[in-house]
Amino acid sequence: MHSVKDQINKSLIPQHVAIIMDGNGRWAKSKGMERYMGHQEGVVSVRRVVEAANSLGVKYLTMYTFSTENWNRPEEEVVALMSLMVTAIKHETPDLMKNNVRLSAIGDLTRLPEDAYRTLMECIEETSVNTGTTVILALSYSSRWEIISAMRQAVAEAAEGKIKPEDINEEWIGNHLTTKDFPDPDLLIRTGGEQRLSNFLLWQLSYTEFYFTPVYWPDFRDEEFYKAILYYQQRERRFGKTSEQVCDCNK
Repeated sequence: MHSVKDQINKSLIPQHVAIIMDGNGRWAKSKGMERYMGHQEGVVSVRRVVEAANSLGVKYLTMYTFSTENWNRPEEEVVALMSLMVTAIKHETPDLMKNNVRLSAIGDLTRLPEDAYRTLMECIEETSVNTGTTVILALSYSSRWEIISAMRQAVAEAAEGKIKPEDINEEWIGNHLTTKDFPDPDLLIRTGGEQRLSNFLLWQLSYTEFYFTPVYWPDFRDEEFYKAILYYQQRERRFGKTSEQVCDCNK
């Protein structure tokens, strides 16, 4: 019997996959554990999914790691998450180098604690020479924050006479978002059973395929990732066109 990975068409791999990693706390609660243990186990899933994405040739993997709203969580949980991030990045950097994976980050990174920010920047610098999958951590990120920041830039540049209102179009906005260096996601995966975007990449997900799974993030490993890729390959991406138009374009 063929494995899920064996069923994947290697010529139809999504260029960019984005993931909302949900369910760490509920996973821990279901096992009678503290919430932070769910986050710890979630780090293992990150490692496995990065390895799976890299093995398939996925160029970009964006992971919703910490939202701007997450700053409102209990202080002890925020401190634990930041500490876990520092430890995980330090631990994973050698493997990222060995596997040719590059790290990047988007979000209001100035809000990160000094040690977390420094560790993140050091890893980004060290892995910048790598040419495999680019893993983009969305940290202290929210889509509304990102869009507001772009609009503030537009207002400031218009006030200085650098641009006219009619200059502001999709391309201009796209070039002033934190994701300007990356293509829009082809596939969004959300684990944990919820079916919402939670203020994540609202602009960039306009034509993205969505895959929702009840599997909690700590249980989402390479096989589950391959299932999502297989689902994506069974979708017909029309980008506003009819099925007939898509078929004609593919001839």
